[in-house]
Amino acid sequence: MDIQNAQAAVDEWIKAHGVRYFNELTNMAQLTEEVGEVARIIARRYGEQSEKESDKNKDLGEELADVLFVVLCLANQTGIDLQKSFDKKLDLKSKRDHDRHQNNQKLK
Repeated sequence: MDIQNAQAAVDEWIKAHGVRYFNELTNMAQLTEEVGEVARIIARRYGEQSEKESDKNKDLGEELADVLFVVLCLANQTGIDLQKSFDKKLDLKSKRDHDRHQNNQKLK
């Protein structure tokens, strides 16, 4: 599924299962909360913090999908074609960062 189709799927889900989109500020708060859940899993599973018993069954993929869902909601409600924006950003990063990363001794 490409990003345009993902945006359309989220919009259809909102129409079928939700009443409406939460407002942008509420979705921004939700996004922050979801990113925090991703950070907690990564910090405890891959970082130096010990993982609590209650966190061991948390699914990182599900939490990342929650982040993506809210990002798609924000894009939809603000009129952003995220596919177009992502393609443009990837092109920019490819041109700007190729030599920089290839020549970065820290990455070798």
